[in-house]
Amino acid sequence: MVAPRIRKTRIENRWPVAREGIPFMAAGALLACVSGLLGWTVAGSVLGFLTCFVVYFFRDPERTPEAPDDAVVSPADGRVLTASVRRDDRNPLGRPCAQVSIFMSLFNVHVNRMVASGTVKELRHHPGRFFSANLDKASEENERSELTLETGDGRTLAVVQVAGLVARRIACWVKPGDRVVRGQRYGLIRFGSRLDVFMPEDTDIVAEPGDRVRAGESVLGTLRPQR
Repeated sequence: MVAPRIRKTRIENRWPVAREGIPFMAAGALLACVSGLLGWTVAGSVLGFLTCFVVYFFRDPERTPEAPDDAVVSPADGRVLTASVRRDDRNPLGRPCAQVSIFMSLFNVHVNRMVASGTVKELRHHPGRFFSANLDKASEENERSELTLETGDGRTLAVVQVAGLVARRIACWVKPGDRVVRGQRYGLIRFGSRLDVFMPEDTDIVAEPGDRVRAGESVLGTLRPQR
């Protein structure tokens, strides 16, 4: 369990990079400097390049959600893999639902953000395999972390962080009972993976496969008014 103080610094991060990456940046910079001092030019250059890439990978730009209140925004930067209605109940909501899946490559921002405002109802971790995250079977067979969210008007959504072929570390900085705001930081996956978003079946999906989306800003779908 992540300590409250650590969770707070991650969620309210004001640094240009995610704090999860600082140990990697520091280690890389130290090794590059030592290699340079020892005269290992090639090794120092390679380590310096890798350190720069790690800084780039863990970048954490500010985002400003400007979508309507009934919009569900993307939890991640990346490319939309699927956007469709599922008629089965083999999903975190346990009933037919709308699903949008997003693939994050090594070159995308990897800080994840909340898709809607509400209350975190449940968190579940599922150990599993590490297939390439762009494969459909990754959603059900890979290691993943499921977050269930209840909006203020009682609707339930779920966001699943899915580990990938290289990504072996899923970080989630919220806990059940937390009140969250759309667009706020809530986690991170390193290095390269996918997120699946599950919404009520009658959600008007606006995202399409192949779309490039931005965490906290791009609209995936619109929730219809409750009857």
